[in-house]
Amino acid sequence: MKKLLNNTLIGILAFIPVVVILQIVLFVKDRLTDLFQFVYGYSDNYLVTFLLFAASFGMITYVGHRVASGRFSIMALFERVIERIPLLSTIYRVTKKLVNMIAGHQLREPREVVYVEYPKEGVWVPAYVTNKSDDRYVLFVPTSPNPTSGFAVIVHESKIIKSEMSIEQVTSFIISIGADFENVGEIAKLPK
Repeated sequence: MKKLLNNTLIGILAFIPVVVILQIVLFVKDRLTDLFQFVYGYSDNYLVTFLLFAASFGMITYVGHRVASGRFSIMALFERVIERIPLLSTIYRVTKKLVNMIAGHQLREPREVVYVEYPKEGVWVPAYVTNKSDDRYVLFVPTSPNPTSGFAVIVHESKIIKSEMSIEQVTSFIISIGADFENVGEIAKLPK
């Protein structure tokens, strides 16, 4: 019975990446279908519908390009409006920083990955360095398999070991529940 349940759990875990990819594909398909139906509602002519759809798709792509390059004034205007709303400004600012950190964009300085003993001595986990003040590090310790949930901790510099992993590598390590670990040699550097 135990082996049967174990195999079932392994089977479920094996399908998680496939389900995540399918959800992303279905989400994009639904958004494109919604856009097409929205545009199609203005004209029953397929040529006009196609041209409106192509123009809408081009506009969305152009906006994405401008936002990615940091040259989109409407987003700056939106951010200025959000900054004036007390609770929303905090949520927006923190969410934006977290997304930029996870996505690997640089905020003020390059982000580091370190190992820290957490939740007790002798148990080492990778963590993102989110901030630093003198000899204190502010770390985000992500939980598997969702790297956006976790714990924020403040530790002394002497309590961390720097890692050579990139943000992408540690995120992949966390999502894969440790199965995708490219820097296996780093394990030997960790104290017992």
